[in-house]
Amino acid sequence: MPDNRAGEMDVFALVAELHSFSAAARKLQLSPSAVSKLVTRLEDRLGTRLLVRTTRSLQLTPEGEVYLERAQRILAEIEETERMVAAGGAAIPRGRLRVSASVAFGVGFVVPLIPDFLTTYPEIELDVSLTDSVIDIVGERADIAIRAGTLRDSSLKARKLLESRRVVVASPNYLVRQGLPLTPDDLDRHNCLTFNFRPTAEGWPFRDPASGSHFVRIVYGNLLANNGPTVRELCIAGLGLARIGQYHVQSDLDAGRLIAVLEDYNPEDIEPIHAVYAGHDHLAARIRAFIDFLASRIT
Repeated sequence: MPDNRAGEMDVFALVAELHSFSAAARKLQLSPSAVSKLVTRLEDRLGTRLLVRTTRSLQLTPEGEVYLERAQRILAEIEETERMVAAGGAAIPRGRLRVSASVAFGVGFVVPLIPDFLTTYPEIELDVSLTDSVIDIVGERADIAIRAGTLRDSSLKARKLLESRRVVVASPNYLVRQGLPLTPDDLDRHNCLTFNFRPTAEGWPFRDPASGSHFVRIVYGNLLANNGPTVRELCIAGLGLARIGQYHVQSDLDAGRLIAVLEDYNPEDIEPIHAVYAGHDHLAARIRAFIDFLASRIT
């Protein structure tokens, strides 16, 4: 039976992953009672309960969630260190890599690069989640999150991948029906499609071309959505106007599916897009490989 802390972490992580002492015992070729005693010994040493045991299931306590997240990172670093030494000092990118990205950026930039990335790094198992919600990297156990806008969490490391301005767009058929807005005041008679995850979803920023002063125009519409592709598709379908990242609609602008409006009033607010990750003294090779790969391919 493992009698060191790394061994205890390994056993606990396996029990948590499989939600079963018996299943973990079979994989470790130990008895269920031995595995249970080891986890109990770990809890006794920590002075807190990590698992809630019932006759039908195992559930992590809040302390167990924290311990599991940290234990997994430590075990991954131990494994990578051993492999690096065995390979003569060269870290080989491998293991599961959890990546979170916005739907628009993920579909437009990340997903198309996945085949080449996995061909280049065949020992990495990529776990990709696309959501426009800002996730807690540690809480969600993500290795990398792609975030747009100003970064607020100073404890995280970041690498800039792209910068994009935002544009107000509409489809040609919508503009034929509703008319071309010439000033932000004209938005009162237009259907404006907005996002439901932004604190200022109801307001669009503009710049007065005469004075250069900035202001926010309250807009109204009959649709709010939680991701860019939905807003883009409905905008192309002629439902209304939308303010969206230019990187996401550039091909539509080039093809004439969408038309940029109110450009004289565009505040030119540049939105940076970063790859964000938890800072460590020794960044895992799989994380570094993915960030370097994205940065080299995205322009």
